[in-house]
Amino acid sequence: MSVLVFADSSEGKFKKTAFEVVSYGKKVAEELGTNLVALTINGGDASELYAFGAEKVLEVKNDLSTFNAKAYASIINQAADAQSANVVVIDSSVDGLYVAPMVAVAMDAGYASNVVALPSSTAPFTVKRKAFSNKAFSNTIVSTEKKVIGVAKNSYGAHENAVSGSAEAFSANLPEMGVKSESVDKATGVITIADADIVVSAGRGLKGPENWGMVEELASVLGAATACSKPVSDLGWRPHSEHVGQTGKPVASNLYIAIGISGAIQHLAGINASKVKVVINTDPEAPFFKAADYGIVGDAFEFVPQLVEKLKAFKQA
Repeated sequence: MSVLVFADSSEGKFKKTAFEVVSYGKKVAEELGTNLVALTINGGDASELYAFGAEKVLEVKNDLSTFNAKAYASIINQAADAQSANVVVIDSSVDGLYVAPMVAVAMDAGYASNVVALPSSTAPFTVKRKAFSNKAFSNTIVSTEKKVIGVAKNSYGAHENAVSGSAEAFSANLPEMGVKSESVDKATGVITIADADIVVSAGRGLKGPENWGMVEELASVLGAATACSKPVSDLGWRPHSEHVGQTGKPVASNLYIAIGISGAIQHLAGINASKVKVVINTDPEAPFFKAADYGIVGDAFEFVPQLVEKLKAFKQA
């Protein structure tokens, strides 16, 4: 028996979540008294995973240039079978939430998504999960022999635990895809929401796309990703790739700054996992203030430029 983790990557580089799931999987393997195996698909340098506890890395190299859930699930299932893995760990990213249930079905395994901590018990196998759109937690028992665990982003963290690892090629049979990607549009030269530790988001309070320069400047100073509320993307002020919330991209950043966003329940549901939330709004009754760690009642057009200048001065000091 072993623990298998899927270390996700993009364009030949491991995502931050890859190091988090390897760190998590290593501790689970230690608790179960077994070894950890990491699986990569067109991933980066395997030695990067050794630093976080991957004793063996299975490297799949194929022509999958774009994500395909059916193919990924099949590869993960084949690797789990080859390594006699009873526990499979995957991240809870958008892709991970798509793939993990398919892996669980193929393995006849129980699946727990959005897990935020190591198992409180391994007999029975009990994990803490986010529930009710991040408003509560549940302690879930996975009673099946085989288990698929989806780790919530930025919940456990990446912890170095260097081992002397080894890598080997793994050959997997790809299923009939069923779906073909004709083209993929990607934002370039910017920090993506998925990888950002800090997110600067804005809403209709900015009054128009012509005012987004100060948001981008603040994000640049902080090394942050830019995001927006659903109405903003619907109006075409910002691309849909920046829409965060329950119906957009989920955010679990260390710092989330909301500018001119009232805080509709759907938006809050998608960003509640962020550790520190700062709200800037002229309306002191805006619902967002109830969820905020820090709130500023004021005009963003006056406050944000001053904040940018203070941050620039601080960085130069």
